[in-house]
Amino acid sequence: MTYSGSVHVGGTPAVHELAWLIVTKIAVGPAATNCYLLRDRLTGDQLLVDAADDAPTLIRLVNGALSGVVTTHRHRDHWRALAEVAAATGAVTMAGAYDAGAIDVPTAVPLLDGDEIRVGRSLLTAIHLAGDAPGAVALLYDDPKGHPHLFTGDCLSGKEPHGPAPADLRAAPLADLPDETWVYPGHGNDSTLGAERAGLGLQA
Repeated sequence: MTYSGSVHVGGTPAVHELAWLIVTKIAVGPAATNCYLLRDRLTGDQLLVDAADDAPTLIRLVNGALSGVVTTHRHRDHWRALAEVAAATGAVTMAGAYDAGAIDVPTAVPLLDGDEIRVGRSLLTAIHLAGDAPGAVALLYDDPKGHPHLFTGDCLSGKEPHGPAPADLRAAPLADLPDETWVYPGHGNDSTLGAERAGLGLQA
């Protein structure tokens, strides 16, 4: 089945199969917050982006061990299930260094701009974004077999009041990424950097 990036609370997760990574997207909680489970095809290593809500559903989705959970930013609808998920899976908690103190669950690994996170043989890079919270981070996966993939929390796309931040889109490294970069937002359907730029009248 072709991946569309469209999910709803209580519905079937959407699975995006890349060459080295499998990305599973699910929406949970009253804010319909998106969570993304990344699994390395070779090693089975898994990373969760935002343990947003509904811990039992997320624990079933993980179905085993989890190397880490990255919380994209301090807003509670992105970490309500974090304590339960981390306890059940043994996951290491990670969040932006400037937001870590505003998250009730202790952050074991504070992330700074440029920090790298390994999922099996795949590498993601943390990008500090100013858009939605002072310490928000996005995760960039530069697919060696395709175009880049960007997990943005609430900083790009999604539902109101969230939206693209022109300053983030104009600054490196986002400005250097191609239009076909796939955007996985914290709420709503997926997008691309090209669509986000076009929405603001910006050029790549």
